[in-house]
Amino acid sequence: MARRQWSSCGGVAVAAVLGLLAVLCAGHPVPGGHGGGGFPLQPHFYDHTCPQMQAIVGAIVAKAHAEDPRMAASLLRMHFHDCFVQGCDASVLLDADGSGRFVTEKRSNPNKDSLRGFEVIDEIKAAVEHACPHVVSCADIVAVAARDSVVLTGGPGWEVPLGRRDSLTASLSGSNNLIPAPNDSLPTIIGKFANQGLDVVDLVALSGGHTIGDSRCVSFRQRLYGQNNNGQVDRTLNPAYAAELRGRCPRSGGDQNLFALDPASQFRFDNQYYHNILAMNGLLSSDEILLTQGRETMELVHRFAANQGLFFEQFAKSMVKMGNISPLTGHAGEIRNNCRRVNH
Repeated sequence: MARRQWSSCGGVAVAAVLGLLAVLCAGHPVPGGHGGGGFPLQPHFYDHTCPQMQAIVGAIVAKAHAEDPRMAASLLRMHFHDCFVQGCDASVLLDADGSGRFVTEKRSNPNKDSLRGFEVIDEIKAAVEHACPHVVSCADIVAVAARDSVVLTGGPGWEVPLGRRDSLTASLSGSNNLIPAPNDSLPTIIGKFANQGLDVVDLVALSGGHTIGDSRCVSFRQRLYGQNNNGQVDRTLNPAYAAELRGRCPRSGGDQNLFALDPASQFRFDNQYYHNILAMNGLLSSDEILLTQGRETMELVHRFAANQGLFFEQFAKSMVKMGNISPLTGHAGEIRNNCRRVNH
């Protein structure tokens, strides 16, 4: 049954992903990161042990995207939130196990009530386990699903270095403290990226992932009513846009009301995000400060706004770099049978 789930969801989106995969598989290896086991990641890791893995992931992601256009952004965000905590090890997928060994990252401030897509990863894992039992890690599934989500929404593709293994623990404190927050200052965000081996170019390029997806009222309310709730609109926010946002994001209540990060092209991966910032229509403070608080970040915003191809090229490079953050490889960690819990 699991095999039929992914093989029968035909359509243009699935064909697009599978066509891209055929092109990628003919490409050259991309250097991967070294993890706990000391082995480099590489794109052809499953060529012999589970050659159908990427096709399975692509088909199920395409089906999920067709059913819910928001899912692409959710799966991309999941990869970010996984890699920034303990490295790209699928720790974000773990539920609390009742043993007290760890607290699930799903309850952290960045993830609670907002991180989604876990059921899609569950479906992919079940299908992959049916095809290739005990071979493919949940961490690799998340990485490939993120890439396919970008492609499905019109963004660039890239070879995903593979060979990650899954962690045995999660870190609530890491999730609360290491993931950049919407209200962080630019130096704080730069520092959080630097802690992961990512530079300012990676920061501005990866922020472009906000070209798709939504944000909750609670994440930007202070820009509409002042840090001290004094009613003052953030001076770096377009007053007309602020007035529009106030209509559905009141001074109190409505915390979970959703707003498109890029209302001009909400479900299309493009460089409109940077045009929004230049027009003072960046939704989050962490978006607009790229223009207003740093010369280097400001120059990159202008460059990516002027050249979508340049943005796409850098985004793909930075996604590979981010996907190489401290992976578990070799005999470190495990291949989880169920992405929500450790095997024993």
